[in-house]
Amino acid sequence: MFTRNWPRHLLCLSLGFPLGSAVACGPDFPMRLLDNRGQSLAELPEGNFRFEISRLGQAITGLKNVSEVVYSMDAPDYAVQRDDAEQAGLTVPQQALVKELRTLSDAHQVEAQGASLPTELRLYLAGAVAFSAGDHGLAADYFQKVLALPADQRALRSTWAAYSLGRALFAMSSEADAAPDLLTQSRKAFEQVRQLSIDGFSDPLELGVASLGEEARVARTAGDWDNAIKLYATQNLHGSAVGYTSLKLLMADLAAMPDEQLAALLKGKPVQQLVTASLISRLGWSFGDQPPNEQKLIKLLQNSTRGSLDNADRLAAVNYQQGDYASAKAFLEHAGDGGLAWWLRAKLAMREGDKTAAAAAYAKAAQAFPQNESWGERRTPDWDFETLQPKCRVEGESAILALQRGDYLQAFDQLYRSNDIYWFDAATVAERVLTVDELKHYVDTQVPAPPALTQEDRDNYVPLSVAAKLRNLLGRRLLREGRYDEAPGYFDNANLQAKAKWYGELRHDAESKWWPTKRAFAYYHAATVARFDGMELLGYEMSPDYATFGGNYSLEAPELKVGPLMAEGEVKRQQATLAQPDERFHYRFVATALASKAADLLPHSSQAFASVLCKASSWGTSLQEQSAFYRRYVEEGPYVVWAGDFGHQCQDPDFQRADKRYVTQVTDAVRSELRPYKNTLQIGGVLAVTAAALLMINRRRRRKAQ
Repeated sequence: MFTRNWPRHLLCLSLGFPLGSAVACGPDFPMRLLDNRGQSLAELPEGNFRFEISRLGQAITGLKNVSEVVYSMDAPDYAVQRDDAEQAGLTVPQQALVKELRTLSDAHQVEAQGASLPTELRLYLAGAVAFSAGDHGLAADYFQKVLALPADQRALRSTWAAYSLGRALFAMSSEADAAPDLLTQSRKAFEQVRQLSIDGFSDPLELGVASLGEEARVARTAGDWDNAIKLYATQNLHGSAVGYTSLKLLMADLAAMPDEQLAALLKGKPVQQLVTASLISRLGWSFGDQPPNEQKLIKLLQNSTRGSLDNADRLAAVNYQQGDYASAKAFLEHAGDGGLAWWLRAKLAMREGDKTAAAAAYAKAAQAFPQNESWGERRTPDWDFETLQPKCRVEGESAILALQRGDYLQAFDQLYRSNDIYWFDAATVAERVLTVDELKHYVDTQVPAPPALTQEDRDNYVPLSVAAKLRNLLGRRLLREGRYDEAPGYFDNANLQAKAKWYGELRHDAESKWWPTKRAFAYYHAATVARFDGMELLGYEMSPDYATFGGNYSLEAPELKVGPLMAEGEVKRQQATLAQPDERFHYRFVATALASKAADLLPHSSQAFASVLCKASSWGTSLQEQSAFYRRYVEEGPYVVWAGDFGHQCQDPDFQRADKRYVTQVTDAVRSELRPYKNTLQIGGVLAVTAAALLMINRRRRRKAQ
């Protein structure tokens, strides 16, 4: 239907034209590693900024991560959260009083009117009102009074007071007559918040984690970029979106700095790591021209890290992405045995033409990467998407080399282990490269049948597992190759299994029955199954039918020819498994071929003959076939009343009536041939009868005479 090589905006525009039921652009197509094998091996995909910064900072033991409730998209406004939390644990009269005191603007008045409240609540409220009024010094005094209370008298507001104290001190630091050590005091207050939270003091607003971001802001103000980055990174590790966003903003500020100032900061490891994380991830750009700031960052980073062994694998990755392979190789000498380091060594070995070394490096990379490491989703230059799990990607690239050297089962296994990520590539190898016996043995020994989807699952469009998809692929391939008895058990549900069994029985009857009408019946009904259930029973998962999309979309197929990464053996295997014919919806052509065989067995004067041709002409193969069916009907078939709308309104074939036509077809033909000689034959018949009568009379007379 639609092919991926269309420009995406033209594809979307075209769907606004009257083309049947299409109403939107197609789905996002996953990347296929086997499409452009050279590019897949050469490129190092961009990293993921969220993942890269998760390697920075260090989680704090005992400090709880933020909850989904507080930081979710559906969370109420912070002030509402604060008010709700402030009411928790209070009596109804206390709740009313606290709400009233919040409306005041005089801290001393709050202290006086809140005399009936517990001391920590009264003092905290007075400080909060002073802070809102802009009297940060008075606010700090009240918060310090809260923290000076015995621990058992400040269980509810200790974290609140320390957090607010830190904010008040930071605000005071910008005032003209501020003491020089206020920033230091502010940082200590935020440190205290975390310790109080760890010690079990009430922290419903999760101020322990929030304090990391507040302290980071203080550190940055003081010019301590290294600790600011560490604190934001730790905040990110504890699940706060603020930490992630803040590091992106810090990165933007760093990129905008004058060269000399940034070069000085890059001497610090945290700044260097943050800049490297940004460059690996191509933060802020993916395709097109590289922003000038990025080029500046790369140059300054390279100058600042000469001789540095810290973060060597990431630095090698940055240089590789920039095409500086010599520098990448130099950094890799000090990069250790991590997955990224071995992945880069494999790519460099491929650049040098050493496929043996590359294969060994890929194997070590696959072993080194954790199974669950994920770099999120990315867009390729072709606008496909890829869920980038390095272990799966490394094994997928390794599969390209395995195919080239003829290790087809290993290649399939490496691609199949990616589950849905590289399913298109795995499916291509399964139905085009492996022999059916190789695939069947793999499935029988390693892919047990998963539980069938329930009707509720199907109603909710729950996708099939990769195991079920592979077993379906094998079942279809077995049917295509005529192994009808083996195929049904591989389909994922009872309905398909029954249809596969019925199709196999029909194909068997079509070849084994002795009476021609019975064979025609079997051929025709096998043809209808192939036409209307062919996608599920006979379709190729990938080219040319794309059963993986239900046949609704198609992809551009790569050229099949021997090359540096495709050996002759694979090409021959793929050529041997081409669809017959190699046309979109090839099973429709299978159906019309079966229908033609049915017609061959039927009396040409029968209604069934005309009906089979009429039905087959409506099955959407090609205009040439439709015309051929109609011409055959005109030249050989009988007159039927519905022939005027041939191919659109067809009667079902009546095979029982067709049986009678085997005799009448012969007699009708003789009559047709003798019709011009009717009178002569009638006279001849009378003479023949008269002669026969006279002969019999003469015989009787002779007998009497004897």
